[in-house]
Amino acid sequence: MSATGLNHLSIGSTDIERSVRFYESLFGMERIPTYNFGFRTQYLRCGDQQIHVFQLPDSVPRFQHFAINVDDFMQVYERASAEGLLDDAFGNAVNEMPDGSVQMYLRDPGGNLVEVNWPDAATLDASRIKEWKKLAERHEQRGENLEATLYHNRRQAS
Repeated sequence: MSATGLNHLSIGSTDIERSVRFYESLFGMERIPTYNFGFRTQYLRCGDQQIHVFQLPDSVPRFQHFAINVDDFMQVYERASAEGLLDDAFGNAVNEMPDGSVQMYLRDPGGNLVEVNWPDAATLDASRIKEWKKLAERHEQRGENLEATLYHNRRQAS
């Protein structure tokens, strides 16, 4: 028996409408039919996956996060930067990874940490992103670290 894929991710919010609007406006997610659990919940379509936003009095961990791919990294960066949403919980808000992918961290209105991924740093203008840093310049990468990737379908350089 093995997992066949991610079905959905559930996140908390203290203001569900504000959080849902955030995901709709910044990432183009759409509301989809939602079960009634006896508390406020809204499902959102995220590509072929779902994000479930629920409103309960839970606290949000500082480092726990989920990651999404986007079709326009610069547009998301520019909006997140302008709205003061970037977060440096992991030491920096925008990181170029050793495999050439890029990670950006931001906080949603519910306090959830969201990682935004992009597959190819070479397709972005790093000079327009003041927070841009190479992970390898902050933390040594060796051995297995250099084989890591956020994109399993990417062919590794030898």
